[in-house]
Amino acid sequence: MSKIVPLKWLNGELLILDQRKLPGQEKWIVAKKAEHVAKAIESLAVRGAPLIGIAAAYAVALAAQSRNATHASMSDAIERLRVTRPTGYNLFWALKRMAERIESMKSISAQTILREARLIHREDADACIRMGEFGAALIAKPESVLTYCNTGALATGGIGTALGVIRTGYNKKVVREVFACETRPVGQGARLTVWECANDHIPVTLVCDNMVAALMSAGKVQRVFVGADRIARNGDASNKIGTCGVAMLAHQFNIPFHVVAPSSTFDSKLKSGNEIIIEERNPAEIVNATPGLAKVKGVKVWNPAFDVTPNKFITSIITEKGVHLPPYRFPG
Repeated sequence: MSKIVPLKWLNGELLILDQRKLPGQEKWIVAKKAEHVAKAIESLAVRGAPLIGIAAAYAVALAAQSRNATHASMSDAIERLRVTRPTGYNLFWALKRMAERIESMKSISAQTILREARLIHREDADACIRMGEFGAALIAKPESVLTYCNTGALATGGIGTALGVIRTGYNKKVVREVFACETRPVGQGARLTVWECANDHIPVTLVCDNMVAALMSAGKVQRVFVGADRIARNGDASNKIGTCGVAMLAHQFNIPFHVVAPSSTFDSKLKSGNEIIIEERNPAEIVNATPGLAKVKGVKVWNPAFDVTPNKFITSIITEKGVHLPPYRFPG
């Protein structure tokens, strides 16, 4: 189990570990209102699809604590949270569940709403454990694995999705070491995954995103585990920008490529990944990473936060219900 805890409910407030400051500084944001959580989600202070859903559920609980809380005000709070980030499905799944719970009430009960948020949190933690067991069971002998972005305790309510599999595999001595891609432009792999692995004493090697082909061709990686932000019925999966390229390289080098995600990531309304809305973020995330670039005039920047990996490049999709093999037909 990881000792890292990114969210804490304490005395009617939500404490959020500010992931923008990691690994250099462990700073906590005190969220007293739903709006505080919404801004934390938008700014990437809290990130990772499952954790965003959990944070949003707690944000609804914060809104319910208002003396003037009504069904209308709760609906407004939920709508505000819905527009924070468009791609990850766990956010919408959690808010739908909270909305249904509220609709079943004659009057707003803050205690009941908080109980539902805590249940969502606990269910995700349990799902992480099961995904870890299912994923680790796929590895017969010690292997070196590659992961992308951050899918651990900082992205979920438990040990993680893909990184949860890696944690479990390391404890079972079937994961020898981890190669973590830096994950530009925000560096979730370099800043967060490496930090998590170091905290858990898991051997980790940081590589630049453009080193993956060289890494695979040299035979240094035997398997890839990644997370997902939204999965369509046919198994197409959106994840952090750059994931699709890693999947294509794994396919070229005959390396198994696994997507690890809880059921709350699956969007049954979408036939394929072509229907997934891809968030585009502030160009400053790229420009500010290169000293002096902001002074160069006339440079255009394209900054999609996610891409979609076609199902043909995915060896299996691991959920808390088991290991799903192609052809993918979800729900199932």
